[in-house]
Amino acid sequence: VQLQASGGGLAQGGGSLRLSCEVSGRTLSSFNMGWFRQAPGKERDFVGAIGWRGDSTYYADSVKGRFTISRDTAKNAVYLQMNSLNPEDTAVYYCAAGWVNHPNDLYEYDYWGQGTQVTVSS
Repeated sequence: VQLQASGGGLAQGGGSLRLSCEVSGRTLSSFNMGWFRQAPGKERDFVGAIGWRGDSTYYADSVKGRFTISRDTAKNAVYLQMNSLNPEDTAVYYCAAGWVNHPNDLYEYDYWGQGTQVTVSS
């Protein structure tokens, strides 16, 4: 299983970015999919997740109402739409896949993408 994250870049405060995570080697509906982020010098934090059926989503309080996770089973891809960005959202964003009981627990995920940098200017 391989995950390829893309879509990061530079955004101004209040702007938007859309991250993509393409999954290969297994169908998307086999997994729970999560997004995590890691700022310099900090731990990797949970951002959000979508259940293997695609009908459940979970978000960290810090992004709730601003970020939205979706998926396209035809493209075997998961997306993270990020709106109302602020400088505190600056981090490397990672997508992850696994059979998890706790979507916000990074240690329960089995597969990780390489990360994509998001930088938000004030």
